[in-house]
Amino acid sequence: MVDSHNPPAVGSGEATVAGEERVWRAGGLEPMPIRPLPDAPPSIHLLGPTVFLVALGVGMGESYMWPRLVLVFGPEIRWLFLIGVTLQAVVMLEMARYAMATGESIFSGAARVFKPLMWFFFVTAILVYIWPGHLSAGAAAFEEITGIPWVVTACVALVLVGILFSLASVIYNLLENVLAILIGTLVIGTAIIASIVGSWGDLGSTLGGMFAFGYMPSEMFTEAWFPVIVGSIAFAGPSGMQQMWYTLHLRDSGAGMGAHVPKIRGLRAAKDEEEMPARGFMFDTDNPQEMEKWRGWRKWVTFDAFLLFWGVTMLVTISFTVLAQSAARENPNVKELIEGGDRDAALAAMSDAFAAAGSPVLGSVFFGFIALIGLNATLGLFDSFSRGQADMTYFHVPGARRFRLSHLYAGFLWGVITFGILILLFGPADGPAGVLDILAFLSAFAMGAYCVTLLLVNNKMLPKPIRPKWWSNAIIGFGAVFYLGMLFYSLFRYGVVL
Repeated sequence: MVDSHNPPAVGSGEATVAGEERVWRAGGLEPMPIRPLPDAPPSIHLLGPTVFLVALGVGMGESYMWPRLVLVFGPEIRWLFLIGVTLQAVVMLEMARYAMATGESIFSGAARVFKPLMWFFFVTAILVYIWPGHLSAGAAAFEEITGIPWVVTACVALVLVGILFSLASVIYNLLENVLAILIGTLVIGTAIIASIVGSWGDLGSTLGGMFAFGYMPSEMFTEAWFPVIVGSIAFAGPSGMQQMWYTLHLRDSGAGMGAHVPKIRGLRAAKDEEEMPARGFMFDTDNPQEMEKWRGWRKWVTFDAFLLFWGVTMLVTISFTVLAQSAARENPNVKELIEGGDRDAALAAMSDAFAAAGSPVLGSVFFGFIALIGLNATLGLFDSFSRGQADMTYFHVPGARRFRLSHLYAGFLWGVITFGILILLFGPADGPAGVLDILAFLSAFAMGAYCVTLLLVNNKMLPKPIRPKWWSNAIIGFGAVFYLGMLFYSLFRYGVVL
């Protein structure tokens, strides 16, 4: 039997007794049986689990936080976005490494290292993601178009999301197709509008700002802006635990060893769910043919990371940066308004830039894009939260396997929907201001924590032939130092977090 704490190559010592099943031992949990690795699909593709990360990542960071920074500091500030989203792409690749090699989520990988580490993420998910913030922002934008009170729209949307997921036969398949359509609309639509309202000069300065390395005006290092900049870099792409949930979408897509694990079904089709294995699987890393297939899967996910995730996220934020520069011309006082504490000034200015390009109708189109972003994020977040909590409960709570994974998923889904409706109707939509500071802290803290978790899981729980390269470990280590270091520096230097 192979012991991951003193691991020889898989295949050299897994079955020392004739007829004994070959397994990979990792941590203190049940060992993983050796199974064949499926053949990798073509590396160039259009749809895949990355659509969930794009839906989660192209949110208020790209459409609000970074345009606001551009309005205050100029497009040169975008070099920090380039660093943030590139770091996220490498994180995505390393999250995929463990998920595709084992068919387990990164949460199970964390439990193999140290179970309390997994429970930290379980609690953090509840504290951070039960608040209907994205949906509230989207509903408020929808109110600008239709006049329908945003609370009504948000409550109706919450119920419709629950019904949609409950009626789906296989939730992953439905969401992949829906999100692909919504994101395609968002990407193409914002690019078209940006080309109408912007200029070639705006595009040039936007692209040039990506490489203005070292641009750090003194105003950045103030109590008002340093925490915002740190938070914006963390929100360049998916933030908080969204990268961790990606490992569950990889499994449901059948990527790598995830092909050996059944998919989560909607509540209506829960009776058709196949029996879930108690642990993941490992392939024979001592077999050249299996390793060739593994390299094919790594090419597939690398295309996802850099062409689809990095490329689409960058394209959307380029469009919004062009819009921000156009907004600055249309509203010369917008910088002063933002610096004076008017948080809505950036969105209002970009809406005016839309309208100035043609007609007032285009101003409504802008708010339509913000509503679309809220819908994208809500669909992705609610599914991901429910999927992650159900996964940790099913595999690591004693007695939870009496229920189907689909039933646990539905329980968490309708639980967060019910809480969201109660908050919208009877409390502040975003939660108390004091609580929000804690939630922002936890979200960024989770990102630093998952970088540390990645280093431990991939370098201790996987066979040596498929562990990360040194440069990948260095980048993930930089992420841990950056997220945690800047967060605590902001806390102790300025007394604030994000």
